[in-house]
Amino acid sequence: MSDGIIAPEFEYRDGTLEVEQVPLLELAQEYGTPLYVYSRGHLVRRYAELADAFREADPLICFSVKVNTNRAVISTLAERGAGADVVSGGELTRALRAGIPPGRIVFAGVGKTVAEIDLALNEGILFFTVVSEGELELISRRAQALGLRARIAPRVNPDVDPQTHRFISTGKLENKFGMDVERVRRLVARMEQYPGVELAGLHMHIGSQITSPDPYVQALQRLLPLAVELRGRFSSLEYLDIGGGMGIRYSPTDDELSASTLARAILPLVRESGLRLVMEPGRYIAGNCGVLLTRVLYVKENGARTFVIVDAGMNDLIRPPLYGAYHHILPVRETAEIIIGDVVGPVCETTDFFAVQRSLPAVRPGDLLAVMSAGAYGFVMASNYNSRCRPAEVMVDGAAHRLVRRRETPEDLLRLEE
Repeated sequence: MSDGIIAPEFEYRDGTLEVEQVPLLELAQEYGTPLYVYSRGHLVRRYAELADAFREADPLICFSVKVNTNRAVISTLAERGAGADVVSGGELTRALRAGIPPGRIVFAGVGKTVAEIDLALNEGILFFTVVSEGELELISRRAQALGLRARIAPRVNPDVDPQTHRFISTGKLENKFGMDVERVRRLVARMEQYPGVELAGLHMHIGSQITSPDPYVQALQRLLPLAVELRGRFSSLEYLDIGGGMGIRYSPTDDELSASTLARAILPLVRESGLRLVMEPGRYIAGNCGVLLTRVLYVKENGARTFVIVDAGMNDLIRPPLYGAYHHILPVRETAEIIIGDVVGPVCETTDFFAVQRSLPAVRPGDLLAVMSAGAYGFVMASNYNSRCRPAEVMVDGAAHRLVRRRETPEDLLRLEE
């Protein structure tokens, strides 16, 4: 079972799955399992694809830090001119320490605290995405108190269905994100009531894992009349932030929204706005840069079911039980034999699974499996449930590899308790 390679940085050589020029078997032996492994080459290639496709718009590409907060990942992109899209004070601190200048950072999220607002203001970020009147009022007050001026970009909810999983749809009126066009228009009409802020841009983000450019086009068509109207009234209005959400392949048969396809569809609209383009890709850049490497503990027959029990669990990668998400699973050593079974972890929950009733490589205890497409929403959503230590993270660059986060220990779990 050797088909199913989704990203070119991962391939079989002499029967063993490698990332760039390093066998995954070698990484498991050196660093142990479960283990997150990232391809630096993939990050560089995907960022370049976006930058090249949108070159005419001189885009500010703000990596969505929430998908992967490892500083080695963020700094790889910072070196290439990326900005950061952050949703918390912790993410802002990570982005800054990874080398992203504050003038290339945008702060999103629906529940910003006073401490987070003050931190962002003092650092001098590019702008805040604003999702409510109350938030705008608070940002203005804090800016005045600090003797600063906050740049803001109201988040417009265009009420567009992105045709994705309902848990990752963000651009419909039933979602908690943003404000409808009329509410934004009324809010901006009262800007004199908020002396601590200035209008820097307009923002939208309609969802995640979107595989067609059509929802972006529909959303921009609803947003552009407002952008044109406000541009005539506010000289400070400079940016059009289209968010992120570009879908990737989780299976070899999946559709993917390429950078070139999206660029062809929306660049004419961006050009019409007269504003500078800001993008917030995350999954598109990092999703297929990573795998979760796990070792088979047992193969258990239970009536008509076969369970492949591995040492990684739902606490390490929660997307399958949380969203019913599909992750392709490959053997580290090629095999032509297949079984039908479930890949499950050691966590004490029925929902602790990575695959259910799927064609799988015929494996034995001690064999290694690679859970693919784990570079986004993988380690960042990991937990210590069942008092399990979170995995190590490794970055591969050509034939070189290095530990970019050590494995937790039981002492780490207890360190903050009194």
